Amino acid sequence: MQFNPKIAFEPIHAQNAYQNVALKQQLEYLQHSSPYYKKLFAQHHINIHNIKSLEDLKFIPTTSKSDMQEHNWEFLCVPDTQIKEYTATSGTMGKPVTIALTENDLQRLAYNEQQSFLCADGKASDIYQLMLTLDRQFMAGMAYYMGIRQLGAALVRSGPGLPAMQWDIISRLQANSIVAVPSFILKLIEWAHEHKIDLKHAPVQKAVCIGESLRGADFELNALGQQIYNEWPLKLYSTYASTEMQTAFTECNTGMGGHQQPDLIIVEILNEHGDALPAGEYGEVTITTLGVEGMPLLRYRTGDICAYYESHCSCGRHSRRLSPVLGRRQQMIKYKGTTLYPPAIFDILNHIPFIKEYVVEVFTNELQLDELRLHLNTPLPVDECENKLRPVLQSRLRVMPLLQFHSAVTIQQMQFPANSRKQVKFIDNRE
Repeated sequence: MQFNPKIAFEPIHAQNAYQNVALKQQLEYLQHSSPYYKKLFAQHHINIHNIKSLEDLKFIPTTSKSDMQEHNWEFLCVPDTQIKEYTATSGTMGKPVTIALTENDLQRLAYNEQQSFLCADGKASDIYQLMLTLDRQFMAGMAYYMGIRQLGAALVRSGPGLPAMQWDIISRLQANSIVAVPSFILKLIEWAHEHKIDLKHAPVQKAVCIGESLRGADFELNALGQQIYNEWPLKLYSTYASTEMQTAFTECNTGMGGHQQPDLIIVEILNEHGDALPAGEYGEVTITTLGVEGMPLLRYRTGDICAYYESHCSCGRHSRRLSPVLGRRQQMIKYKGTTLYPPAIFDILNHIPFIKEYVVEVFTNELQLDELRLHLNTPLPVDECENKLRPVLQSRLRVMPLLQFHSAVTIQQMQFPANSRKQVKFIDNRE
């Protein structure tokens, strides 16, 4: 596939025309090479030559995470000998899915992240400190590493954890950019305060953030983003991606949503009935990969709830932009008649200074209804914390979850279970 980085700067109608052609090529490839999609087309009597444009995608059934979990290797379009890298999803939503990449897929992944860093004001003169793991089949760490190299910038693979080590490297090598999970940046800030580091004069100027949202639906910094910025006035860039889509949506300096890369991915926002929604309405992010050779996807429902926007961006790109993730469809909680998503609960807890760490748990009660429990760590006496916390939760959530208090060590064990690649802040124990 020939990449076209200029297409994001073309008008939407030109992007749509480009994707119409790319979609036809994708369908022909799937018809020829994908055991899963060949079977899907046959079962639903789909003639791919009748799919002539993006508008015709609605005639093709969607694919879900459960389809990939059940038929993982039927998605493979190449012989085993062409696979050069095996990655996997984290398994937080069930059985992990293996994603196999060819050499061309690895080149595409590097290009994807190079474009993401360019969108986030990356330059060849930057020094990036990569505070993510590159092991455990984690695609994101590998992708960022390759993207920084393709950008031509210098990088330091410091990995996750150990704020003392991170600050030592920042000091010695003068890294001006970091790639990190936002909640870990808070730990860097805490360590800096304890050791009298003047954050305003630290060499780091910008942070590319993964895994946690920094903004609300209005694109203003949420509690987590605001807390970071107030303490350490970095330029913050949110990203959104998944292992399956092998593509990232990254904010530019306007902070008004993650830019789509039109030469790499087609995006639809669907309601619960599978109907496409217009700009500004929230629904499930559904993607079709372009240029993926090993395990391409067609109308794959990610489970993430977002809206898209088409208004012109001052950065010069005309590509669609995805909003911050409202939540995951499977993680929606119906609690005492109120619909909640975990990120909204996270944002409330992040606003409360006397809550140091937390885990949100949902489980099925004896009436077979959703029950919500907050596992909390606080330096306050429990009674005092409850008295302060209850009115805040009642006013913000409109319901009162169960509260359970733990030591810092216990919360740490809950957040970082054995073999986990990511910090866990939501546990779904529903039947």
